[in-house]
Amino acid sequence: MSHHIDIEGNLREIQDRIAAAAEKAGRSPEEVTLVAVSKTKPIELIQSAFEAGQVDFGENKVQEMTDKQPDLEQARWHAIGNLQRNKVKYLAPYVHLIHSLDSEKLMAEINKRAAQVERVIPCLIQLNISDEAQKGGTQESLARDLIEKLDDYPNVAIKGLMGIGEFTDDEKIIRQQFIRLREAGEQLSDLVHDRFEMKHLSMGMSGDFEIAIEEGSTMVRVGSAIFGSR
Repeated sequence: MSHHIDIEGNLREIQDRIAAAAEKAGRSPEEVTLVAVSKTKPIELIQSAFEAGQVDFGENKVQEMTDKQPDLEQARWHAIGNLQRNKVKYLAPYVHLIHSLDSEKLMAEINKRAAQVERVIPCLIQLNISDEAQKGGTQESLARDLIEKLDDYPNVAIKGLMGIGEFTDDEKIIRQQFIRLREAGEQLSDLVHDRFEMKHLSMGMSGDFEIAIEEGSTMVRVGSAIFGSR
């Protein structure tokens, strides 16, 4: 039963692990934002997490996020799943950060819907760091193109990159993929635009966030370790 989950304790444990991984890498724990992945979780559990001090929540499905958002408007809602263009209008008024910008068509739609609500919507470009087709994301060269086209999309800001590591127990493979995302970020940071900054590397999930932090992650997306398995 859901009410037996010690969300506050789980959050504290994750924050401790984030801090330990950051310190091991010679980084400040303050550099890492925990995004609690709340997909499929009832709003009561999310509210418990919010009361325990968790501010950032990530959802994969726009419909689900839009249903929950009015019950917790003070939270920062992150769109972390594959984003369909016809759904952008629903999240445009409130979304804090879109992690999955991966095409100019999607960028054009985000720009259009952001303009309608008079916002500049911050986005991360999702790179396909595992070269698995089903993971979504784009290639490094297209990421550069998107940033270079920001003048055409005044209601979009790009704040960094997101990547999903392969689902594998092979730490070496996962680490290589996180290194690839970090190096892509380093290569793009020569681009100069007032709506672009290489501020965030969103990488690392419940199973691999410590490795991600060692490799420079600024945002980890953790669900099951906070809310329990489905």
